[in-house]
Amino acid sequence: MTDTALLRAAPGRTGRPGTVDRLADQLRDLGVREGGTLLVQSSLRAVGPVPGGAHGVVKALLSALGARGTLVVYTATPENSRTSPHYREHTAGLTGAELADYHDRMPAWDRRRTAASPAMGRLAEVVRQWPGALRSPHPQTSFAALGPAAAELTSVHPLDCHLGDDSPVGRMYRSGAQHLMLGAPMRHCTPLHLLEYWQPDRPEQLYTCVRRTEDARRVVEEFTATRLDDGHFEAMGAMLLRELPTLRRGPVGAAPSVLMPIREAVDLAANWYRNR
Repeated sequence: MTDTALLRAAPGRTGRPGTVDRLADQLRDLGVREGGTLLVQSSLRAVGPVPGGAHGVVKALLSALGARGTLVVYTATPENSRTSPHYREHTAGLTGAELADYHDRMPAWDRRRTAASPAMGRLAEVVRQWPGALRSPHPQTSFAALGPAAAELTSVHPLDCHLGDDSPVGRMYRSGAQHLMLGAPMRHCTPLHLLEYWQPDRPEQLYTCVRRTEDARRVVEEFTATRLDDGHFEAMGAMLLRELPTLRRGPVGAAPSVLMPIREAVDLAANWYRNR
């Protein structure tokens, strides 16, 4: 069964689009905890019209979380990789000279300047640029956070740990954070990558990134890290929708949405992964 078929709206306030306050009420109904940490992956198109657009949705999320809560988004930059699907799509069929030119034009990572993450959607970009937001320093799989726990979540993100225990994902797992799939399909559930780091025979590969140094030089770095694979996420996400007892489903605006505790979701997925 597909994500769409499984995402039946749970009882709660109406799913029709409306005001920022109505979205905040729907988020509370769904189970977003005031004072908690919330990772959000979203499809704004699914949410429908909201006053202020993406800014209005962020305001609703911050309202539901309250002053003590922390909002987190994935601000990955697959454009800064020579192994990502984005790279393979944009370099397919290029000649040697064209490929060299493409490499020369790859944007250099510098989280203090632009370092946009266009592939992650409008909501992630708005949070990344929100006053007070902090961003983890990984040039390919960064996270941006806004709130009291932002510094703790984002200050350290080793180059060889894209989405493992020493990344913001690992810290959210240990801190009891929630994950909201706001109209986004379960196959995009980024925290599920964490379990790949727990496998004794996990494969590794060579990665390449482009950085901007303190003195504004452009440098190319290579490093070895776990090979990430989301090929099993479709089946794993469907399993979580069926079997995770703490998972909540309901509308936010017009978007069928899923809220789940990251630790319980990853633990159940890890058991499924071992026994699949």
